[in-house]
Amino acid sequence: MSFRRASHAGSWYSGSAKELGRQLDGWLQVVNVAHRPARAIIAPHAGYSYCGACAAYAYKQVDPSSVKRIFVLGPSHNVWLPGCALSSTTKYCTPFYDLTIDSQVYSELESTGQFERMSVNVDEEEHSLEMHLPYIARVMDNHRDSFTIVPIMIGSLTVEREAAYGQILAPYLADPNNLFVVSSDFCHWGQRFRYTHYDRQWGQIYQSIETLDKMGMDLIEDLNPGAFAAYLKKYENTICGRHPIAVLLQAAAVLGKRGDRMSLKFLKYAQSDQCCNMSDSSVSYASASLVFQ
Repeated sequence: MSFRRASHAGSWYSGSAKELGRQLDGWLQVVNVAHRPARAIIAPHAGYSYCGACAAYAYKQVDPSSVKRIFVLGPSHNVWLPGCALSSTTKYCTPFYDLTIDSQVYSELESTGQFERMSVNVDEEEHSLEMHLPYIARVMDNHRDSFTIVPIMIGSLTVEREAAYGQILAPYLADPNNLFVVSSDFCHWGQRFRYTHYDRQWGQIYQSIETLDKMGMDLIEDLNPGAFAAYLKKYENTICGRHPIAVLLQAAAVLGKRGDRMSLKFLKYAQSDQCCNMSDSSVSYASASLVFQ
């Protein structure tokens, strides 16, 4: 048995189970159930002091009593990856309790020949997956012995490969006992991110950023992977989880063609700061829930 350490605990979020639990519970308690039960959620992965309150809007839509397996799709920030990678460990640690990786699903995914294994070092350096683990553990606390996780690191996929992975994952998305957690922040704006798109007709810089983000969010709500890809090509918005989001949209498109009815809604949008000058910078956060109708 091998473990992935909670390598970002104590820096990106509290390493104390008591303090972290109080923090997550506080955020969850002030959020309403608005689009539940979620079959998939989109939520941010920055430090909790920046985006923890926003992420609660997504996690509040999860019905833990129906979840047996949780897929976590996160982008790769530190290594270039042309496809998707699975963990080399069997458990992911959190300050609350350890989460067990579903070995059966991992075997099924590996049998497609489309997944590689990432090293433990690469796994532990990546924050996009880990930042969701404490929220998952907290929301699933009363069912901690009855669910597994399926962490998947999503690389820099072409549109064709996004569609291919969507096809592979569609049957899992169709299963009402599964939950998909898609990890993504939205626009990274500023010179330090090498992205300073600003349309003055949309108001101040922070208003332009919000307008740009919400254009993309509307296309995601439409469950339209082609339109989302065209939007990214046109505006080059620095949505770091664009590939995991696109894989979710492609999987939903497969199910939509067979007649499944789904609804995706964004429930919260926030920015780390309000940019007013070209020397400013900010990161945007958004939380969404996908339900089957």
